Amino acid sequence: MLYGHEKTSFLQLPTPLEYLPNVSEDLGCEFYIKRDDLTGLGMGGNKLRKLEYLIHEAQDQGATAIITVGGAQTNHGRLTAAVAAKFGMKCTICAVDPWPGELSANLLLDRIMGAEVVLQEPLPNMSEPDQLAAMVALVRNQYEAQGEVVYEIPLGGSNLVGMLGYYECGQEIHRQKTQMGLPVGSRLFCGVGSIGTYLGLYTGLRDCGSDLKLTGIAISPFGAKKEQRIMEYFAEVKEDFGFQWDAVREDFHIETGYTRGGYNNPSQEVRDGIYHMARREAIFLDPCYTGKVYAGIRDMVKEGKIKKDETVIMLHSGGHPGLNTPHHRAEFEKELMGGVHIL
Repeated sequence: MLYGHEKTSFLQLPTPLEYLPNVSEDLGCEFYIKRDDLTGLGMGGNKLRKLEYLIHEAQDQGATAIITVGGAQTNHGRLTAAVAAKFGMKCTICAVDPWPGELSANLLLDRIMGAEVVLQEPLPNMSEPDQLAAMVALVRNQYEAQGEVVYEIPLGGSNLVGMLGYYECGQEIHRQKTQMGLPVGSRLFCGVGSIGTYLGLYTGLRDCGSDLKLTGIAISPFGAKKEQRIMEYFAEVKEDFGFQWDAVREDFHIETGYTRGGYNNPSQEVRDGIYHMARREAIFLDPCYTGKVYAGIRDMVKEGKIKKDETVIMLHSGGHPGLNTPHHRAEFEKELMGGVHIL
């Protein structure tokens, strides 16, 4: 039990912390990668750590059906579908997104695992959160009319319960860093979307007195609502968990200048980062999250924000199916078909 919350363990932890010699040579820093893409179920990814806690709460409440939200190609939705399948629950993913034109990438995997996906184009007279809430209410009513007990999981699994998965991960990384003899002041980088992974890492590291420096790289615009949310989220966590220490906004180091113009949008710099990691270390990144984080790290090295010979750890949060998302795949195909030779 952690801060009054239990989890249902289904992951093989710890995930590896690997040294990447070729990337280190190319970037001029000591580069390590935390392989949370290797968490197992449903092709793996960071959301599974959160789902260990969330699914336990669902089980405690006698849930037979899970509803969650995200984009059409949500990684969180795929992994929620995986955990629901593993524990014999029905699952529906609600997304304010147009139909992408084909059943591929995460959408295909959702359906293979038996999850239902409800898509609705953005409505001009309703905000996205309100539209999602209306969709969830509709699905909940349908499930309850069938006698199901429903448990709702928020966007990204980012609430008090889910955050504990990355509180644990932060302390896991600190232990690995210490055992491997990485220097004081080493830097840990992660993507920042719905904030839960970042805040979990921050509180886990802070609570164990780690010297690791955490930097988040925003993968979508980090505007006023997220600025407000990160402090509200921390206040909720502090009150619920009873932390005896405080934090101010300046304690949360989040780089906001590497979003490449928006959420999940194609980017040449991101694709170049994906090619570099794959061709030098045979590790796949994705174009929405980890590719953006790595592209940001590469830029920060060029800009001097990351010094030569610094020790860098990058959290690999998974997301491989995103490589096959139609609008990303089209850009990859343009650049890569020249290497396909048909005799």
